[in-house]
Amino acid sequence: MAKSSAATQERLQRAHETALSALRGQSSEAVAVPLNRLIHERIRLGIVSALAVNRSLTFNELKAMLKTTDGNLSVHARKLEEADYIVCTKSFAGRLPKTEYRLTAGGRRALERYLDHMEALIRATRDR
Repeated sequence: MAKSSAATQERLQRAHETALSALRGQSSEAVAVPLNRLIHERIRLGIVSALAVNRSLTFNELKAMLKTTDGNLSVHARKLEEADYIVCTKSFAGRLPKTEYRLTAGGRRALERYLDHMEALIRATRDR
């Protein structure tokens, strides 16, 4: 567990230094590190975040949580599926169709990288 914590701290420090350099305009490489646009979109970030703290969620649960429409949720969920960030399981509960989503290990890693990046940008901005 200590290794994991040390690795996380090291990753956060590198992200922090990269973000700080980018804000100061000192590194052309740092400026080239964009946010993960796939996760950064509001609905997709909501889907991935909700699934990160729940084992799985149904389509209707996600729709209610995110206060979005069927079509909007479907489109964003499909993009996350195509990136292998989430998996979708379709079944029936009696005669009613049930669509359930789960976050993949790759999706969890992508969310962690995204959060590290955002935390580094926030720290760099506060340090200015």
